[in-house]
Amino acid sequence: MNSPAAHTAAPHTAATHTASADSVAAPAAPTHTAAADTAAMAEILELDAEVLGTYLSELTTWLGELSDREPVRIVDLGSGTGTGAIALAQRFPRAGVSAVDVSPQMLHRLSAKASGLGLADRVRGVQADLDKGWPALGTSDLVWAAAALHHLADPDRVLSHVFDALRPGGLLAVTEMDFFPRFLPEDIGVGRPGLETRLHTALKGAPAAGWTDHLARAGFTPEAERPFAIDLPAPLPDAAARYAQVCLRKLRSHLDGQLPAEDLAALGAVTDDESPHSVLRRDDLTVRTTRTTWVGRRP
Repeated sequence: MNSPAAHTAAPHTAATHTASADSVAAPAAPTHTAAADTAAMAEILELDAEVLGTYLSELTTWLGELSDREPVRIVDLGSGTGTGAIALAQRFPRAGVSAVDVSPQMLHRLSAKASGLGLADRVRGVQADLDKGWPALGTSDLVWAAAALHHLADPDRVLSHVFDALRPGGLLAVTEMDFFPRFLPEDIGVGRPGLETRLHTALKGAPAAGWTDHLARAGFTPEAERPFAIDLPAPLPDAAARYAQVCLRKLRSHLDGQLPAEDLAALGAVTDDESPHSVLRRDDLTVRTTRTTWVGRRP
């Protein structure tokens, strides 16, 4: 649910499975570039969970309030490094969570994190590509899909599988990031004012239509739609500066060739470790974004 790069790169990879010995066949060794991309995305996901912990707590508490009983069988689709799976396991202490992702590297990190938190007996990884088929997960009380469904080739087909996998009365929660996080003040002290606004304008694609109609087509009763506005007050978490740096670097990688040289230079200055304008040295950072969650109930 959980990546700031949700609309620029798959935070939870498009397909899903959990990290565990349940993996089907041994995957081919990743290339150096693919491994580096996975490591970079994993860091963003883990920083996202650390910096936005309050939001995750609010969201999981709300899902508990909507549930007709405490969930004990939960599935996290497109789990990545386990931001959602871990938050759900901590919120619902009786629950077992199946974290589904296509990447064995992501799932390895998830397993290590679960073990470190004493959750290895309740959070299991399942490696699967949802574009190729639905894994054997059993019946669930709650399915969570954060920034994952929009990456799939046929989300409606996957939603029909989710419907079949939920017990009557069970919930599906779909979360998407409404816009890439904002971190910088209007004047960053280098280049023209308004850099981040121009970055977001260049990034912007077609507006998301939402998931209500998709849920209804799959047979769910749309239960709720809720935006979560995130605007962290000072003092920010210790990880916020590094979070801003890696997110802005990811943003730059998607906008190369679309920005004037002056803006590229300014963006380089705020993301460079040694620059006096670096986000690592600033005391005027913020973390602002909005994420929306749609909830459907199986009748």
